[in-house]
Amino acid sequence: MTVVNTRVKFVDVARRLFAKNGLENTTMNDIAQASGKGRRTLYTYFKNKEEIYWAVIEGELERINEKMSEVARQQMEPEDKLVEVIYTHLNMIKEAVQRNGNLRAEFFRNIIMVEKVRKNFDRSERCLFASILSEGVQQGCFDIDSIPLSSDILHYCIKGLEIPYIYGRLAEGMPHGMRRGIVQKLIHKAFGRQDKHLSQYL
Repeated sequence: MTVVNTRVKFVDVARRLFAKNGLENTTMNDIAQASGKGRRTLYTYFKNKEEIYWAVIEGELERINEKMSEVARQQMEPEDKLVEVIYTHLNMIKEAVQRNGNLRAEFFRNIIMVEKVRKNFDRSERCLFASILSEGVQQGCFDIDSIPLSSDILHYCIKGLEIPYIYGRLAEGMPHGMRRGIVQKLIHKAFGRQDKHLSQYL
């Protein structure tokens, strides 16, 4: 097994143990045994349990980023693409938290530390939003004075929606289709060209 594969295996095994037993109740020995490796090998890759935990969080964020990038590469109208990327972000975050069982409590308890781990993800997402907004401006779909500022605002707005979305508190009881339509309208109001041709859809 290559160095990369061994590290990936340790992270995946640790994620499942953290999800099942929680961070506090999982030891380095547990991770080594469940991986079929010795403690010495595990310590070659990670100094301590917390370092593996951050690797688990990074792995989850990388999965979300890859999926969002995949959506952004699809051929669709910039406005539709932006909405799709937003929902991909929220749905993937929710799925990651729900899938990881006991780990989710640790995620929210250590939100300040998680912020440090997700710096690369946040930067990548802002760049992704900027790319889609630029595409919309070039195609004449968007009217934006500052793409960097707009992408920052969009990023922080979506980030702020994560927790209420995860707990189902965002427009509770409203049908998904209706919610999505409202989000689409908000995006159009914020970035769409408000000319005569488009005004008929507002």
